[in-house]
Amino acid sequence: MIELDSALVTAYAPDPAGGADRVVRLLGPVSLQLAERRIAIIGANGSGKSTLARLLNGLVLPASGTVRVDDLDTATDGRAVRRRVGFVFTSPDAQIVMPTPLEDVALSLRRLPLSADERDAAARCALARFGLAERAEVPAHALSGGQRQLLALASVLAAEPDVLVCDEPTTLLDLRWRTVVDDLLAGLDQQVIVVTHDLEAAARADRVLVVDDGLVVFDGEPAPAVEHYRALMAAVRA
Repeated sequence: MIELDSALVTAYAPDPAGGADRVVRLLGPVSLQLAERRIAIIGANGSGKSTLARLLNGLVLPASGTVRVDDLDTATDGRAVRRRVGFVFTSPDAQIVMPTPLEDVALSLRRLPLSADERDAAARCALARFGLAERAEVPAHALSGGQRQLLALASVLAAEPDVLVCDEPTTLLDLRWRTVVDDLLAGLDQQVIVVTHDLEAAARADRVLVVDDGLVVFDGEPAPAVEHYRALMAAVRA
């Protein structure tokens, strides 16, 4: 289980008047227990939802409070936390680092006690799972946007994390690829926590968090959560 206890994220920002940098609140304090199989996080751009997602596997650390994954503190046990919690970014280009899909997935398996041949076989198996077997050795940049996002997912899931956190994984995709990725995420055995602007996808979650101005302002079932978010956006436009 992922538990946040009064987690607060801050940053230094320049003083417009030219004085000393000032501390600004980006998120929190937030206290949550995240146990449901499918959780969606929604909110406007700049609301803090991506910061919340990054807290969950230690990509962002709290200035105060704690974030724990199965009793591991992200501030002191970051490596162990990231073995349990995989993270997929909005753009696969921020995540794919090797020249070919096969090499990229194999890189994610480097921590496992596998021989080179075993790692190659496991990487090919992971690519086949996502329909990329025939693209294993082509240049990664030659893949379509949807295929690159599948590669990013394959690389993360090959290491078999217990939890998958995705930060707007379908934002850059067309409708066909959004459907492919949404269906794939829905079928995973792992707990999946997704930051999304797709309210239809959010409505299929077990639980939805609405983030506004760095705070979780609604936490509950999908239908009322989406309605709360729509009301927030309507108030902004008014």
